[in-house]
Amino acid sequence: MPFKLVAGTFHVRNYSPDGDSIRFKPNDPGLLTALPGGPPKTNTRGHVQLRIEGIDTLETHYTPPGGGGTFHQPLNHAMAAVNALLSFTRISNVVWSADNKTVVSADDATPGYILTREVEKYGRPVAFVFAGSTTDLDGSAVVLDAARLRDSYNFLAVRDGLAYVTYYAGLFADLRDTLTEAVRQARAGRIGIYADDVTTSGFDVQTLADITDTHVILPKMFRRLSEYLSNTGSVIGFKETLGQAQEPVLDLRTANFTHFDTFVDQAIGATRISLTRLPEELVFGPMKERVGSPFSQVLAQRAWEIAGGPSPAELAMS
Repeated sequence: MPFKLVAGTFHVRNYSPDGDSIRFKPNDPGLLTALPGGPPKTNTRGHVQLRIEGIDTLETHYTPPGGGGTFHQPLNHAMAAVNALLSFTRISNVVWSADNKTVVSADDATPGYILTREVEKYGRPVAFVFAGSTTDLDGSAVVLDAARLRDSYNFLAVRDGLAYVTYYAGLFADLRDTLTEAVRQARAGRIGIYADDVTTSGFDVQTLADITDTHVILPKMFRRLSEYLSNTGSVIGFKETLGQAQEPVLDLRTANFTHFDTFVDQAIGATRISLTRLPEELVFGPMKERVGSPFSQVLAQRAWEIAGGPSPAELAMS
């Protein structure tokens, strides 16, 4: 199935861009509205937030569902990805707020285009991002092959060690293979995040600071851990709780379907954690078919049980 080419401009002023998401204003908004899963979530400025396909960069400002604070991962790597995205989209003269969270001024509205097939459940077009112009017509159907993929920010971020690959169902196998080749070369060369990555070698977590300031790990694991820690104060029991969420995963090594916790190694009562598969060996269940976060729902249920009150499910039945 081909992708739809949507031309437009990239925007960061008064936003908080990170390394794998940026605001985009389509020249023809109807092209995005017509996508499966649409219409996208559009603000009063006509901007949509993109979810850049196949990659996950370190978090610069993550707030877990239910609150508990806003957290980041090691900022040297997180901001390297942000700066690379700004450079790729040709946005210049960027001035950040005093707390480095919001862009207060920039030469943005730079031209580019995306290749997309759908809008995901949070109203974001899932996109491959390209800068500059193209000879293809706006709205045309485009076959994305490996050669064209290599011109995208998605590929650059993986090749330059700025992002982990994180695959969801629906991403074509040949595109996965091209990104996987790039990530394996980056890892072998210890480029960018791979100079410090401890996702599979293992890491000890005593406090939130261990994952916000010290350990470089897969962002999906960071998001689950930061949410768990902010709710419980300890990582003990994390694997068991993750197991209750039953997040679907395809193991590319064995071609078996299972759950995310299958690949998390944590002994009972221990604070040391590791992932037993490389990120490129996993394909996560489609986001558009999942309502909310199963992991967050499990944590909410646990909080009610600890408090001794009725569970969310019991309240819904009352």
